[in-house]
Amino acid sequence: MPVLPARAISYWLFTIAFMVLAMAVIGAITRLTESGLSMVEWKPLIGAIPPLNEADWQREFSLYQQTPEFQKKNSWMELADFKNIYFWEWLHRLWGRLIGLAYAVPLAYFWVRGMIPQGYRLKLLGGLALGGAQGVMGWYMVKSGLIDRPSVSHFRLAAHLGLAFIIFGYMIWLALDLMGKPVHAASFCLRRHGWVSLVFVSATIIWGAFTAGLDGGLLYNEWPLMGGHLVPMEVTHAGALLNDPAGVQFVHRWLAIITAGIVLSFAWRAKNGPLAGIVFLQIALGFATLLSQVHIHTAAAHQAGAFILLGLLVYSLRELRKESACQI
Repeated sequence: MPVLPARAISYWLFTIAFMVLAMAVIGAITRLTESGLSMVEWKPLIGAIPPLNEADWQREFSLYQQTPEFQKKNSWMELADFKNIYFWEWLHRLWGRLIGLAYAVPLAYFWVRGMIPQGYRLKLLGGLALGGAQGVMGWYMVKSGLIDRPSVSHFRLAAHLGLAFIIFGYMIWLALDLMGKPVHAASFCLRRHGWVSLVFVSATIIWGAFTAGLDGGLLYNEWPLMGGHLVPMEVTHAGALLNDPAGVQFVHRWLAIITAGIVLSFAWRAKNGPLAGIVFLQIALGFATLLSQVHIHTAAAHQAGAFILLGLLVYSLRELRKESACQI
């Protein structure tokens, strides 16, 4: 039986969403191995080709040696060490380019063949625009670590990760719409609960990015106290909750607990077992990441879990889009 055009487009969007999830895992490893500043030039087209000979490698290493990260943190590195960190940043950028191709080429095909259902052309172009914005944001983030500091801005890192979550959720929402999955009657109260859950999940993700950008996960690898205190001693003013490594970790860990309670209660009301399951798994991964002093595989799995949690929440919100009378 031939696949209907709308369903084919839906499968394609789910594939893009999976690629974005894989991109997030690669990005997490790139960050955790401190590889993100190894490529100091942004070449959207020809940058996909890695150094092919010793002269090319020496040129790339020479450029890296001029950066604050090398001069202040990695001056011990030899070329062989540089090649290891270069690989992850190159793979991260290459995968981003592949996502762009995997989106743009099929979109052009569906467009020319007249396969895109009415009302979805602008929506799909919006996805293309988001992808382009993500590429620019990625370079804007990297630039912040090439001037006078040996790390990227944690605010720009949060914006880069947040945009990835938006793209991921947007792909899933459009794919579900195109599949024609039925929506169920749900009270305004339940749908509001779902959207509040999404807001808290998003805030938790943002503070998670702040924590990662400031290496906050390497501090106070204990629970529930932080250096013998519920509130770490570094938190002496409100600004510490945004800019101090201990402060952002404090917000992230307790915001995550509050978010878990909100999402679990929503999952119970919506009778959504998978959503509840991923919340418990994500809590376990969060504890494991903290107590292991940010073990790379565990931390990457924690970031992947956040994407899966968001995807299940988006699925649930889309399913409950139809409104019925509000019942407490």
